[in-house]
Amino acid sequence: MALMTGKRGLIMGMSNSHSIGYGVAKALHDQGAEIAFTCQNDAIGKRMRPLAEELGGGPVLNCDVAEEGAIAATFEELAKTWPTIDFVVHSLAFADRNELKGKYLDTSRENFLNALLISAFSLTEVAKAAQPMMPDGGAMVTLTFLGSQRVMPNYNVMGVAKAALEASLKYLASDLGPQGIRINAISAGTMRTISGAAIANSRFLYSESAHKAALKRNPELMEVGNAGLYFCSDLSSGVTGNTHYVDGGFHAMALGIPDEDQD
Repeated sequence: MALMTGKRGLIMGMSNSHSIGYGVAKALHDQGAEIAFTCQNDAIGKRMRPLAEELGGGPVLNCDVAEEGAIAATFEELAKTWPTIDFVVHSLAFADRNELKGKYLDTSRENFLNALLISAFSLTEVAKAAQPMMPDGGAMVTLTFLGSQRVMPNYNVMGVAKAALEASLKYLASDLGPQGIRINAISAGTMRTISGAAIANSRFLYSESAHKAALKRNPELMEVGNAGLYFCSDLSSGVTGNTHYVDGGFHAMALGIPDEDQD
């Protein structure tokens, strides 16, 4: 029997076949999970439907998390099809790409509030809406990045938003734990995704992180996807409030190790 046979859940924020959300969805699908999906609007939904079909043909629901009440309405709609779920994957983040360059000092008030709302507070709203659909426990997973803990060039307000996300995670773990609901984060290394490409000088960050990582490379999509499978499955039944790094060991390094032929 596959690891996720008989389990079903929601992936929020999968945008294309290169996104981390897709990697997690594929890992879950390959192990027997039934999956529903959310998209921001109809235009994105049209692009997503072929992927949803590839991954089992589950429901695709519109959910613009920036709109008040949208998350609650989405879970109410999902409950009409599936009264209960076993997992939720929160793969949602946004900041004005024009401000993902230069100095954090120049972040606008509007972009700060929008980035924190979509990238961090949405997790709290998702957890609140999903909780009633997990009466027998379950798992929630969100995605973060090392820019929450250390300065990354041009990551700017997203670093602040991811720090807020990780702090929220710990408080949510405490709130949800008595109900048997676990919530964890995956901190993926630098990857070639649409979100990553929005960061100015992303090619520099990609090459530098690969060079300095302990494994001397950045992670592959399915390596991150398989970490998501672990957190959504019963394999991680004793783990909550955790941020798990899938970055080739980059987070552990202060400096890159010089090549053997260098003094």
